[in-house]
Amino acid sequence: MAGSESGAAERRLTAILAADMAGYSRLVEADEAGVLDRQKRHRRELIDPTLQSFGGQIVKTTGDGLIAVFASVLDAVRAALAIQTSMQQREGAIDEAERILYRIGVNLGDVVFEDGDVFGDAVNVAARLETLARPGGVCIADLVHQLVAERLDASFQDLGVQRVKNISRQIRVWQWSPEATVATRATGRLAKSQEVRFCASADGVQIAYARIGQGPPVLKAPNWLNHLEYEWRSPVWGPVWRRFAKSCELVRFDQRGNGLSDWEVDEISEDAMIRDMAAVTDAAGLDRFALFGISQGCAFSIRYAAEHPERVSCLVLLGGYLRGRLRRNDPNEERLVHMAATMIRQGWGSPNRAFRHFFTESFMPDATPEEAAQFDELQRISITPENALRIWQMNAEIDVVALAAEVRAPTLVLHCRDDRMCPLKEGRRMAAAIPNARFVELEGANHALLASTPAFAQFFTEAEAFLETHAGG
Repeated sequence: MAGSESGAAERRLTAILAADMAGYSRLVEADEAGVLDRQKRHRRELIDPTLQSFGGQIVKTTGDGLIAVFASVLDAVRAALAIQTSMQQREGAIDEAERILYRIGVNLGDVVFEDGDVFGDAVNVAARLETLARPGGVCIADLVHQLVAERLDASFQDLGVQRVKNISRQIRVWQWSPEATVATRATGRLAKSQEVRFCASADGVQIAYARIGQGPPVLKAPNWLNHLEYEWRSPVWGPVWRRFAKSCELVRFDQRGNGLSDWEVDEISEDAMIRDMAAVTDAAGLDRFALFGISQGCAFSIRYAAEHPERVSCLVLLGGYLRGRLRRNDPNEERLVHMAATMIRQGWGSPNRAFRHFFTESFMPDATPEEAAQFDELQRISITPENALRIWQMNAEIDVVALAAEVRAPTLVLHCRDDRMCPLKEGRRMAAAIPNARFVELEGANHALLASTPAFAQFFTEAEAFLETHAGG
C-alpha cells in the first residue's frame, strides 16, 4: 500500500488519521515509566488492532503520535471514534490530571506515497485538525463530515471556519467528543421537557419564555443576546442551564428584538426590559422568586428587586455592573463603545465572523474553538445588526447606582478576577453598593460562564448553597 517495490512515488485519494497524546511532555515528566508503559499497552491492546480492524495502516509514528491511512474515509472515522470511546473506559479510573488522552484529526485528500511514507497538503491538514481537537476528541474536515455524518450514530458539533498553522486557506471543522455526546443526549432529554411559550408585554411585544427543572423558582434576567432553543445545543450556555435545572425551576426568556421574541419592535430600553420581566413573571405564575443576572442582566435584576421587593427572595449576580460604559467617565470605555458600534454596523450580518468574534474574544478569551464558534453562531442567528446595535447602546447607558442601595433581598455577587469585558472593580463596586451583599471572586478571564473552566464549578458551589438558603424564603 505504501507504493511500488521500486520506491516510485504513487499518488492516490486517501483518508488520513493523525493522532497524538495530549500533554505528553507533562505526563512523562511526572511519571515517565508509568506513562510509557501505559502508552505501550494502549498501542498494543487497543490502538494498533483497532486501526487494523478498520483497514488502516500506520505509516508514521512519533514518540506520542502516529499517522495512519485508510482506503475508506468512513472506516477512518469509525476507527477514531472506537479508539476514543475505549480510551475513556481504559483511563476513566485514573485521576484526570494523570489521564492519557489522545487527540485525533481525520482528513481526506490526494496524497503521495513514497518509500513507506505519505506526503502532501491533506496530511498536513489532518495533523492540524488533530491539534484543534479536545483531549479525547476527534476533529474532521467538512468534506469528511459531508461524507460520513449520515452514516454514523455519532453527533459532531460545528466549530465553524478555522485558520490553521501553515495552511493558507480556511477550513471548516467538525468535532466529536465524549463530553459533547453526553451533553447532546442530556440536552435532547431536557429539550423535550422545555416548553417554549409566549406572552405579551405591556406594549404588545411578544416575548418567548421557557421553564425547566424543579425546585425554588429562579428568573433569569436578559443579557447580551439570547435564543431559547439554540442555547440548549450550545456548549457555552447548555451546561449552565442544565446545571441550574438540577436544583431549581429556571425561567428564562428571549429579550425583545432577539431570539424567538419579536424582532420588529419600536422600543428597546431599560424600561422595556423591566416591563418584559414583569410580563414573564405574571405569565409563568411566579409569585416570589430568585433573580439571576449576568452582565447587564445584573442591573436589570437590581432595578426589578428595588421596585418589586415583595416578589424577590434573593439575587445571584455574575459579571455585572451598575454603570454602563458611557457612565463610567472613562475615555477608554467610551472609545470601546464607539469602536464596537462601528463593527456592528459594518459587519454583523457578514459571513465573515471576524466582526462578531471581537465580542466572543472579549466575553470568553479562554473558550475552546468549539465554544467560540458556537458563541459566534449564537450571535449571528439571534439578532439583526440593527437590534444588536440598539441593545449595545442601551447597555452602555445603564445606571442603577442609586437603586442598588434600595435592594433589601439577600444578594450574592460573583465576578471573574481578570474579566476582559467588565473589570473586576465594577463587580466590587456593585457588591459594595447593595446592602449586605456577599462578594466572591472567581478564577479566570471570562465574562461568560464556561463549563471547561474552574470558574464553572466555583460558581455553582457558591450559587447552589446560596439559593438553597435564601430562594425558598
